[in-house]
Amino acid sequence: MRPIPASLALAALIAPLLVPPAATAQTRLPPIAGGALPEAAGAPALPTAKPPPLPPGPDPFLGGARPGGLARRPVSSGTGFVVAPGRLLTNWHVAEGCAELRARTSRGLDLPAQPVARDAQRDLALLAVAGEVGPPLPFRTGPEVRRGEGVVTYGFPLAGMLSSGATLTTGDISALSGLRDNPRHYQISAPVQVGNSGGPLLDLGGRVIGVVVAKLDAQRIAQVTGDLPQNVNFAVKGGEALEFLQRNGIRPVLADGRAGLSAADVGEVAEPSTVLLRCLR
Repeated sequence: MRPIPASLALAALIAPLLVPPAATAQTRLPPIAGGALPEAAGAPALPTAKPPPLPPGPDPFLGGARPGGLARRPVSSGTGFVVAPGRLLTNWHVAEGCAELRARTSRGLDLPAQPVARDAQRDLALLAVAGEVGPPLPFRTGPEVRRGEGVVTYGFPLAGMLSSGATLTTGDISALSGLRDNPRHYQISAPVQVGNSGGPLLDLGGRVIGVVVAKLDAQRIAQVTGDLPQNVNFAVKGGEALEFLQRNGIRPVLADGRAGLSAADVGEVAEPSTVLLRCLR
């Protein structure tokens, strides 16, 4: 097996789950016009066991309208989760360049979302959304995350192709740093796909310990080394997300990490607070 050349750019090793961040670090975006949140579209749907199925066909989402009667087309999807009333956290690469963002809740509500703050270096974005999006997920304050801890991811990979509801995967903390010792990331073994970006990484107490952000490009690594890596994925550390949120006026719910739940139990904690995000242009 050939070693990975040190000169190979980090971006070349990351699969499209992560878009390389822009040069700017942290930016406070302009406030929403008039100081009000965008209006929710449509009447609330009745609670259901799972979100309604996505429209059939090659285009898994319904586009919105824009001036001149032209329909906006969905170009990508991701995941976000509730961190405060009316506020969602996701990856910046999920929201970047979108003419419109839509958030679909576990109750089937389809709500407009708007970026209000971003940190491109951490690849995090804070979104404002009108309407009831669910209870905030608690962030773990201690003890320190350890190698080998069990973790759960919850999100919407390959939306429109897989289940119309959320997908749960399990794994472990493989390493306490990311690609080439990136101190802002955990390496995790829980499988993730395109669309998991921005979803919560939870411990077995149902506490947020990270934000799913990237996966290793297995084909690229195989071309370079002759070996196909398995289950090498990454999440922004919860401490990084907490600092970003607190700098932008958000006071997340905090809780000690205490294991004892099954993965199914953790999924029930995450389900009402995790949303499908659609990027339209």
